[in-house]
Amino acid sequence: MENTLHEKVSQDILLKAYNHMMLAKAMADIYEENRNVCKYVHSTSRGHEAIQLATAYQLKKEDWISPYYRDESILLGIGFEPYQLMLQLLAKAEDPFSGGRSYYSHPSSRDENKPKIIHQSSATGMQTIPTTGVAQGIKYIQDFNLQHFENNPVVVCSLGDNSVTEGEVSEALQFAALHQLPIIFLVQDNEWGISVTKEEARTCDAYDFVAGFTGLSRMRVDGTDFIESFEAMKKAVDFVRTERKPLVVCAKTVLIGHHTSGVRREFYRNEEDLTKHRAKDPGEILRKQLLEAGIDEDHLKQITKKARLEAEEAFERAKNAEDPKPETVMQHIFAPTPITEEAGTREPANGEKIVMVDAAIHAIQELMWKHPEALLYGQDVGERIGGVFRETVTLGKKFGSKRVFNTAIQEAYIIGSTAGMSAVGLKPIVEVQFADYIYPGINQLITEISKSSYLSGGKFPVSNIIRVPIGAYGGGGPYHSGSVESILANIKGIKIAYPSNAADFKGLLKAAYYDPNPVIMLEHKGLYWSKVPGTEDAKTIEPAEDYILPFGKGKVIIEADQNETEKGRTLLVITYGMGVYWAKEAVKNFNGRVEVIDLRTLIPLDEELVFERVKAHGKCIVLTEEQLNNSFAEAFAHRISKNCFKYLDAPVETMGSLDVPAVPINLVLEKEMLPNAEKLSKKIEEMLQY
Repeated sequence: MENTLHEKVSQDILLKAYNHMMLAKAMADIYEENRNVCKYVHSTSRGHEAIQLATAYQLKKEDWISPYYRDESILLGIGFEPYQLMLQLLAKAEDPFSGGRSYYSHPSSRDENKPKIIHQSSATGMQTIPTTGVAQGIKYIQDFNLQHFENNPVVVCSLGDNSVTEGEVSEALQFAALHQLPIIFLVQDNEWGISVTKEEARTCDAYDFVAGFTGLSRMRVDGTDFIESFEAMKKAVDFVRTERKPLVVCAKTVLIGHHTSGVRREFYRNEEDLTKHRAKDPGEILRKQLLEAGIDEDHLKQITKKARLEAEEAFERAKNAEDPKPETVMQHIFAPTPITEEAGTREPANGEKIVMVDAAIHAIQELMWKHPEALLYGQDVGERIGGVFRETVTLGKKFGSKRVFNTAIQEAYIIGSTAGMSAVGLKPIVEVQFADYIYPGINQLITEISKSSYLSGGKFPVSNIIRVPIGAYGGGGPYHSGSVESILANIKGIKIAYPSNAADFKGLLKAAYYDPNPVIMLEHKGLYWSKVPGTEDAKTIEPAEDYILPFGKGKVIIEADQNETEKGRTLLVITYGMGVYWAKEAVKNFNGRVEVIDLRTLIPLDEELVFERVKAHGKCIVLTEEQLNNSFAEAFAHRISKNCFKYLDAPVETMGSLDVPAVPINLVLEKEMLPNAEKLSKKIEEMLQY
């Protein structure tokens, strides 16, 4: 898509741009002059102002944009005031984006009169996937006529050229091109990646790099020339708004300021390079163009002077603004969920038993019939096979390929796109095919999803369900049998369910749907069909459609004999998932002397129930399928010890798999590695001797 200049830009727009450029320059100068005050790391847009303002001026209130950390001029251009930006610069309480929690130019906004901005992380290139998720969501909304827009929304994702080398950027480009999404990837190329030159980092620029993505249009522009940039971005935005197709704009820019306030230009750039970049200062280029067009030089000087005074006044106000109160530090980790109590009919009269895998299928089906904003995607979940465990079978046929569809092998995209989908009001249910393959998506889960509510001040909690088949049985081997709950439990800002039977699964999945926060459903493959000996109880009577089970509610599934407990002769096993069935089998040998709790969810965790029952019994084992060292189970055992210390008759014990790096494929070795009822029985017997 070639860019040619056809129209003159109005004088009003040129003067507006010049004012914003002088404002951006004044702000950068003030920050540099007050380094002792501006103690938090920050970048400025110096050298990038032209393309950023040219982009901002095209956008409407229906649009979405993801600026990156050098995009303060975009923020000025869409209507944010210097004072608002400076509140974030100085991490003040009234910072409108994060409440003093995130860096300068890390915006998030739902302002009705401006383009919307989802949470922004600092990880370069990572914003491409959530932002492409926004475009994916808008396409879905328009396909199903779920919302009326005055103007077709356009999504803009801004990034630096060196970040295009990130693999996750390619996942976003691939998805946008394949599905023809209404998104512009604005790549600002200043030839530097901190101290890394373009020659060291890449074989070509982004324009040439994306040539192989069929269906992805592209454009080059001189991003230092405002007039050229304005015309180019007008053409780009009009194209996407009308054609509803993706486009990459590669804008050549310069870096006049420092990489950041902490990584300064004098550390790594020579005078020759700085001189070359300063010669293309967008403000100077526009100034010359305005003078050539007959604008009075004194008028331009007045604009510059006024911009400096405005920036100084805003900076003084921001300096004097209040810091956040310490007691606010725990706010917005999670958005409040409406599901706090168990409700509905768990065991309908004349109900039939179902396996766990059908509980999930039926729950999703009921939700999708009721909620057009719900959709399901992931690897192999579509109509053709309905999941490698048949865990989505029939859904593709019932709801069609726009609501239930396959993705490529792109775990990062599958997970990260849910942030954008959620932001536009959808409820994505996605699947990672095996727990062992969640690792490519961990970056998005930690960097973008888990932090979104907290760092946006509650504006953008990510409402999603991530289904993860997990666990070992039957010789699945080292890459299809792993347990990953400890890794996930260390991510703050997500919720984790681990059901052990069909009724719990259905109730928890319903609760997950109505929860405004990110939820991971860990689904043990060995329990899906109750094919593992001893797991028949994973089949239950199917709950009614209205049944819902809140997170954070464990359950005593086997009670100890009260008389034995009063004599101090009992023990508590705390477990979840497959551990429930090892425990059920093991307790048969102990005649009412063992009680078993099924945690059902790991985050939130029903500590109240556990601590109460530990205090009653004085002895407990935390049982897991995971390897033990540094695990969720060991961490929980510590909390039990700390909170129940004076009630304990013995140290809190843990039991799990052997500490080997993977699950061996050979069945003999797999059995040796995993816990089982026999091993648990021996442990219980030892502890009951105390």
